[in-house]
Amino acid sequence: MVSRADVNHNFTDAELEELAAFGTVESHKAGDLIVEEGAMAPDCIITLSGHTDIFASTDEGRKRVGWMEHGQFAGDLSVLTGQRHLSRVEMGADGEIIRIAHTDFQRLIAGNSHYSDIFVRVLSARREFSKHRGFAVTIVIGAAMDRSVYALRDLLMKHGVAHRWFDPADGPVAAHLLAERGLSEDQLPVAILGAADVLIQPTPEQLAAAVYAASEGLTVIALDSLAPGGQAGTSSKIENYLGFPTGISGNELARRATVQAQKFGARLVSPVRAASINRDGDAYCLHLADGRKLRSRAVVVASGAKYQSLPIDGIESYEGRGIYYGATPMEAQLCSDAEVTIVGSGNSAGQGAIYLASVAKKVHVIFRRGSLRETISEYLVKRLEEHPNIEIIPSTDVIALHGEDRLAGLTYRCRETGDEGHCDCGFLFLFLGASPNTTWLPKEMVCDERGFVKTGTDIAPLELVKAGWSLDRMPSRFETSWPRIYAVGDVRKGSVKRVASSVGEGSVVVSDIHQALAEIGAAEF
Repeated sequence: MVSRADVNHNFTDAELEELAAFGTVESHKAGDLIVEEGAMAPDCIITLSGHTDIFASTDEGRKRVGWMEHGQFAGDLSVLTGQRHLSRVEMGADGEIIRIAHTDFQRLIAGNSHYSDIFVRVLSARREFSKHRGFAVTIVIGAAMDRSVYALRDLLMKHGVAHRWFDPADGPVAAHLLAERGLSEDQLPVAILGAADVLIQPTPEQLAAAVYAASEGLTVIALDSLAPGGQAGTSSKIENYLGFPTGISGNELARRATVQAQKFGARLVSPVRAASINRDGDAYCLHLADGRKLRSRAVVVASGAKYQSLPIDGIESYEGRGIYYGATPMEAQLCSDAEVTIVGSGNSAGQGAIYLASVAKKVHVIFRRGSLRETISEYLVKRLEEHPNIEIIPSTDVIALHGEDRLAGLTYRCRETGDEGHCDCGFLFLFLGASPNTTWLPKEMVCDERGFVKTGTDIAPLELVKAGWSLDRMPSRFETSWPRIYAVGDVRKGSVKRVASSVGEGSVVVSDIHQALAEIGAAEF
């Protein structure tokens, strides 16, 4: 739990003098608005004299939750990420502040390790403190089994956006919020962003555009079709990652990595999907699904893999309405005290079963193999076998799904005996592995028979010739058959399919990129 001591810092007068060079000094009267709740790409505000008051929205209305005195700064991670500001900042007494514009603050963070460490530590602690206190500038209103509501909440959670969700069936709060804004239930789902912005039946793309500020003119940019983290980001707990002896959730690991990347000046844009890539002189042109184009001298492909589903007709109609592909706190909230079925026999399935068993009435683990020990780590198998809420069902396939507007049950069949059984289960979690997400890559880029991208020595000389390789050297270890395009993580042939391995590949490839850019005299990518 984050303490109040973690969420504040006092700069010395000498430090304040240095920080003032990155912004402007302003004089304000008591009551002046400094930063509005929900402001995008908010400025960093440091108090010089007087004090600034911090207000946050709660279920009882807007309340003062703190104040900043001489040498203290306002804001949370949104100051770094460009998301909407969680609080409203007002001048509490006549005085002066330093205002550092969002772009100048990013330059400060990227270029000064001393101030970067202070700001990132405190801003991260404030985001965690706000989450535990229930402060959020984004509100989603809609039914629990509405797949569009699930998609919106999933997007916000994976992006680390603090938000609250209200189901009209759970009490009067949703109706009150709708009435305040002149809305009705037939307009649901609704997303309320800050003090004034309301999105009616938004798509995830529209919500993302409203939550994040635009990023232009960037040197290093990361694109993701949903959110950073990929499959690892959906894991309820990762216990084999170095440095986290008690484990860490995939979502939290992805959130920390995102903050770290932004700290060093990288900018993340999502959801956005790459549609194709082609050569453009001595660079490459990346075509996005929304029609935009990006030109770059080097590209790292880390598009991972797509979740596999069950070969059952009509299964898509239950996705987001009882069928899910990850076990996170959001899904756990939905299936509290209910019966749950998990299909899969990998570590992710095992972790998901143990996590959901803490909230569900019963968890059935169904898999095709004869034993979990063939594919799951021994420590997980023991936990599964000893958990009183988990039933292990080997050598079995799910063969049918039941329900009208949502999943209500399923039928399964034993592979050895042919016996069938039925489970009145409204929640089905699929952990069936994934296939490489490479259909958007050009056909000239060499892949193996399963679609995984070949790199380095895995590419045969004849394959390089057919792909048009024109350099006097062979591809480096993670380089594809197109120079300066690299593949790392699950999308690459021969990858280990572990978080630590993917992270390592992503860091190692940077040195290869610098060497390749030096060959063509490019200073940036």
